[in-house]
Amino acid sequence: MDEIVVKNLSFSYDKTHPVLSEVTFSVSRGSHISIVGHNGSGKSTLAKLLIGLLERSNGEIFIDGILLNEKTINDIREKMCLVFQNPDNQFIGSTVEDDIAFGLENKRVSQPEMKDIIASFAEEVGMGKYLNKEPSMLSGGQKQRVAIAGALALSPNIIIFDEATSMLDPNGKKEIINVIKRMRNSNPDLTIISITHDVEEAFISDEVIVLSQGKIVMSGKPSIVFSDRETLKKYRLDMPFLLDFKEKLKAIDINISEEKTLDEIVETICQSK
Repeated sequence: MDEIVVKNLSFSYDKTHPVLSEVTFSVSRGSHISIVGHNGSGKSTLAKLLIGLLERSNGEIFIDGILLNEKTINDIREKMCLVFQNPDNQFIGSTVEDDIAFGLENKRVSQPEMKDIIASFAEEVGMGKYLNKEPSMLSGGQKQRVAIAGALALSPNIIIFDEATSMLDPNGKKEIINVIKRMRNSNPDLTIISITHDVEEAFISDEVIVLSQGKIVMSGKPSIVFSDRETLKKYRLDMPFLLDFKEKLKAIDINISEEKTLDEIVETICQSK
């Protein structure tokens, strides 16, 4: 069943210049899709429209079969969480524990139950040992993991990452990508949308949607979308490292199956020597 259905969605900030034009796509429950594009392509605007922070100019958005509008927006937001770009702007509590507790307190979860929930989701994102730490003592990747724990603690059906790795260093990005992988393994029904320009983040998703000038120009499996260098160049996207590495191996007559991970490729090459 499709959990998110977007039909002919259009939006303009000034009512004159369209940011999004006739965007149509659907997302199945439990899937992970990435929406990619260069700066100004409309992808972050799309994230804000999906969660109701902006009002669409035209078109329809359905979340779990419910049309998003003024009457349904509060019910729909109960089903969704958004993790923003800047981890420093998302910390509300004075400690990791306080921050994860914030949303639960607003939902009036009892203290004993809250303690268990906080501990569980802090562990899930690898922050169980940091519950008493202050924000200033955390790295960007750790802060972003706390934001994810706070979102997951609210038991959403859908979580949207809006450029959640764009301000992180390579280690921080790797941390968040690994958290996303663990989230999928622990909760197969959770629907994940990554709004990103990072092709490595997008490469782990089930499907990629490419936006350019407010329109969908490509969509499909990451291995297919990211395999065409000329098309990637046209839309100012890079090829993921793994695909680039496999192409270079093929150029020297080393053929590697599509399913192999980087570690498996390295092991295969070492064994062949």
